[in-house]
Amino acid sequence: MGLRLMCRRWLIKLLVSLSLLFPLVTAAQAGPGIRVVFVTHGQPADPYWTIIKNGMNDAAAKLGISVEYRAPASFDLAEMKKLIDEAAASHPDGLVVSVPDEKALGLSIKAAAAKMPVIIIDSGSPSLAKKLGALFFMGQSEFGAGIEAGHRARELNVQHAVCVDHEVGNVSLEARCHGFSSGLGSNVPVMRTTLQPGAVERDLDAYLAAHPDTDFILSLGTVAAEAAIDVVGKMPSDRRPKIAAFDISSKVLAAVADGRMLWTIDAQPYLMGYVPVAMFDLLKRYKLRPVVTDGLFATGPSFVEKADAAALQLLAPGVR
Repeated sequence: MGLRLMCRRWLIKLLVSLSLLFPLVTAAQAGPGIRVVFVTHGQPADPYWTIIKNGMNDAAAKLGISVEYRAPASFDLAEMKKLIDEAAASHPDGLVVSVPDEKALGLSIKAAAAKMPVIIIDSGSPSLAKKLGALFFMGQSEFGAGIEAGHRARELNVQHAVCVDHEVGNVSLEARCHGFSSGLGSNVPVMRTTLQPGAVERDLDAYLAAHPDTDFILSLGTVAAEAAIDVVGKMPSDRRPKIAAFDISSKVLAAVADGRMLWTIDAQPYLMGYVPVAMFDLLKRYKLRPVVTDGLFATGPSFVEKADAAALQLLAPGVR
């Protein structure tokens, strides 16, 4: 009987110890109250930014930390500056920003970086990240990607190309066009449009009617690319310009896979959402900070061609 009582007491102590231990483990897994805020220029109508948000949310769910995403309802630099200032004033553990215009946003980002770790994604550059005090820039060289696109177009003997710019004022999109002109070896005109419903189709229809010799369309994003697919698809087969693009969507991948588009350039935006959340988590928990060569965490450019597109279509939507 004495042995039985001793065993019962030992078992009760063990259960009490385990009940105290498991909540501590769960709390550690949940993360020490970490909060990360994203502020970007991404318009709700542009699916590119949905992929970034998917990466952000997936990382937050796996790591058990809090994330917030803020962006203007339309491309509005004054509103974006306000959102950055408000985010910085809320004292997050990490701030992630895009920089489509240094002149409009630079001072706010520099002030934030003096108080908290900042990572610049998508729009910006390694030199700008260093200048503003950010940890690094995560994305691709838009000018360099444009140059590679121009080289490919030159190999096809393209004579009359056009860049379709859906977000006028975004210096990163301008860099894509400038790089394309440089790589092609000729001055490529820019067709300016917006992401308002039907705007790209109307503007592209009008442009091609006024410039019937156009033989190549470079779309600077997926919305413009999808519009180009529809517009060109209605034209006589002997008058259709070739199409290429930046960024990925299901419709763009399908068009590349079946030959209606030549290729698209992938900057892997999912990484831009996922990696900063994970890095701020490691920085807060363990003081771990990556050493990024020359301030660049490169996510692209990666050219997605016909063989690649078919494989990417099989992956989870909203990631590639």
